[in-house]
Amino acid sequence: MKKILIATAVAASFASVAHAQSSVTLYGTLDAGLTYTSNVAHLNSAGDVVGNAQWALGSGSVDENRFGLRGVEDLGGGLKTIFTLEQGFNLNNGSQAQAGKMFSRQAFVGLSSQAGTVTLGRQYDEMHDFVAPLAATGSWGGSNFAHFGNLDMLDDNSGVATNNSIKFTSANYAGFSFGGTYGFSNSSRFAANREYSFGAGYENAGLRIGAGYQQRNSPNINDKGASDLVDLSSVGQLDLADVTFRQRSFGAGASYAFGPAVVGLLWTQARFDNFTGSSASIHTNNYEINAKYNLTPALGLGASYTYTNGAVDEFHFHANQIGLQGDYALSKRTDIYAQGVYQLTSTAHGDLIPAVIDNGSATGVSSSRRQAVASVGMRHRF
Repeated sequence: MKKILIATAVAASFASVAHAQSSVTLYGTLDAGLTYTSNVAHLNSAGDVVGNAQWALGSGSVDENRFGLRGVEDLGGGLKTIFTLEQGFNLNNGSQAQAGKMFSRQAFVGLSSQAGTVTLGRQYDEMHDFVAPLAATGSWGGSNFAHFGNLDMLDDNSGVATNNSIKFTSANYAGFSFGGTYGFSNSSRFAANREYSFGAGYENAGLRIGAGYQQRNSPNINDKGASDLVDLSSVGQLDLADVTFRQRSFGAGASYAFGPAVVGLLWTQARFDNFTGSSASIHTNNYEINAKYNLTPALGLGASYTYTNGAVDEFHFHANQIGLQGDYALSKRTDIYAQGVYQLTSTAHGDLIPAVIDNGSATGVSSSRRQAVASVGMRHRF
């Protein structure tokens, strides 16, 4: 009888250890609000493009709605198995954020060690990891604060994760870290929709510095490849279906936190060139300054200004965008917010470059150079 009791106790202790070494966490964000957009283009009965104000119950003005599973298993010797499955969805109607994708935001598995992590699947690249957190759209501001057209893809609420990818992220070496991602085309045409990126960052006390680079090759040629389809309809009215081209993004910036405040400076560039049978090109430079200040532990105020200059071929244009946000925490997991963003664009050689502010599921391109968006909403994290 004594031996049986001892054996039972030993077995129970092993079961307890095994349980402690493996865990799966359910998490998510729910974000919904009432959204006003000053000018959204549509066709009237005569077939002319006109603009009207739009009121909408929006989904994801700050954060795309999501739920996910995150897991870790300790394999011993400092080695761990990790995985993440994360689905984006529209709270206002229950639909998928991206039709046909069960886990549109992330779906990866990998190994973690003291040297870093290696993961495989659909995951965000190094511009997202090292540059986006320095921008308002990648930290406190969300979708509304994305740069013009989100051409630099810092707003991760727009389906910019990399398919078919293998990713390495280093450990933290006295504040310094780096990483790289490669997304395969999964095609016999090796470069038809492949993607790669790399980046590095440094953190010390309140200082944070980051830089990154990303390149996509012909993302619209192979719909099974590394990148989702690219839409440039708001810039030069280009139809890129079945068109080969190269897309590149660069970025660098810094932020500094002191007391209840944090300020950031950021530059990004997006370039599109090497179009099929054409010398056409598009490029934009974004210069952003942002700040967040916590008046109280519950109440925070944020502001951001971005100047964009760019060109469609040799014809230049620019855009100015300013945004303000007030956020009040009802608890550690629930907050309410009010925010507004205004954008003013120029023309390119007389052609309209319409304003467009990313606004979750309520986004609409303006019929003119101007657009303003105001949102009042509620967000809950679990």
